[in-house]
Amino acid sequence: MKKIFKQVISTLCIFACTLPASAAWYEVTGTATVVSSEEVARIHALEDAIYRAVGFAGADIGSISNITPFLESARKEYQFTGHEIRTILIDTQKVRGGVMQVKAKIDIYPSASTCRTDQYKKTFLVGNFDIASPQQAVMGQVYNLGRDYSEVVSRQLEQESLSFVSLGTTNYEVGRVYPQRTKMIAQDTGAHYIIAGAITDLTATVDEKVFKDDIINRQFALEIQVYDGKTGHEIYQQNYREVAKWPFSRTSQVDTRSARFWASTYGDMMLRLSRNIMLDLESELSCKMTLPQVVSKFGNNLTIDLGRIHGVEKGDKLNVWHTSSFIDQHGLPRNQVSQSGITVTVSRVYEHEAEVSIDQPDLAGAIQIGDVMHKDL
Repeated sequence: MKKIFKQVISTLCIFACTLPASAAWYEVTGTATVVSSEEVARIHALEDAIYRAVGFAGADIGSISNITPFLESARKEYQFTGHEIRTILIDTQKVRGGVMQVKAKIDIYPSASTCRTDQYKKTFLVGNFDIASPQQAVMGQVYNLGRDYSEVVSRQLEQESLSFVSLGTTNYEVGRVYPQRTKMIAQDTGAHYIIAGAITDLTATVDEKVFKDDIINRQFALEIQVYDGKTGHEIYQQNYREVAKWPFSRTSQVDTRSARFWASTYGDMMLRLSRNIMLDLESELSCKMTLPQVVSKFGNNLTIDLGRIHGVEKGDKLNVWHTSSFIDQHGLPRNQVSQSGITVTVSRVYEHEAEVSIDQPDLAGAIQIGDVMHKDL
């Protein structure tokens, strides 16, 4: 027990617990490898410290993306209003062995009213990332980097996201020109959203040395798109770019599935980037409504397409909304959702599905397959 206690304290130390409600100050040390400059490493180390503190405090990690732009100004103190993070005080910062360490004290007011606590978890399927210019993968022969990185992003969502569940990766090509295919893949896998993307830059610059090993800095640029599984349309797009030291020989063959690669400075940069992708998705999509859908009906019992992995629990109360479609005056198909006033109660929960019973049995005939539900808050 003492060993576990010391490990927790070494990472996060709550040094004041006398504030009202559940507010507290957290003392955290964040780290980042110095690559391009100490200023950039400082930002990354501070982001790491904030992520650790927010996760430990049980606050909304999706809100971190909203304050990261303000960290670019080199200050000793940051103050925010209307945010779970109220104050950030920089205690010390130092570089040791090429690693920036930033020790900060962070004042956090965890909010129980964040939307992610009111929603069921959303499912993600991650498409294999392409390498836009395969010739850029020649150095190190990292032709499988896109496929391996899609698994990293999937694992990041599965292990650390508070609002999402990852269903793994898919080899099927997903894109703007394939909305029907996207809908079919989402229906077959049970995915609410599908991530697609491409690595657009793997170029490197070499600083040749006479008496020392050459210093190679390599770019990593990634473009991702998120598609809605119900419509097949793109709903979110983001570009990411980082640079890190490439610690391998220009002529070596690098295994991008090995621990050696992911423990390197370049692999560490990619892992940090996968966390930023998750945080951006939390910020952008966690508050979107998760609507269980009726997939089968038998008498007074219904089956919905959300289950244990989504956070459904026995006894949950759900409001039923009727869905319908029509053609407008311009000949375009439209969907309509209307509240029914009918409620149901979850009676049995499975991994990916759940059974519900209708609270007003005399209105059972009004519910049809395809109707959706919303959690009773």
